[in-house]
Amino acid sequence: METPRWRVAADPETVERDLSRLVLTLVELVRQLVERQCVRRMEQGSLTDEQIEVLGVTLMRLEEAMTDLCARFELTPQDLNLDLGPLGTLLPAD
Repeated sequence: METPRWRVAADPETVERDLSRLVLTLVELVRQLVERQCVRRMEQGSLTDEQIEVLGVTLMRLEEAMTDLCARFELTPQDLNLDLGPLGTLLPAD
């Protein structure tokens, strides 16, 4: 009995979009983690008003950049939330 061969189905027409989707998913995951950490630190009172302002502006700009990149590659936020099977989705539902 011959073992089945695994093949990668790489479609040259969609490879850029698929790679972009993967990269943007990872960036969105990190963005959400950083945002949650900032909120925790703010609630604990471990950030100055100036730090809060800088972080707020930075996170807003990053979110805008993510929106622009998703539009460029015709992706929605739902496209970035990978289904991990029995583990659920990668990104929490907001």
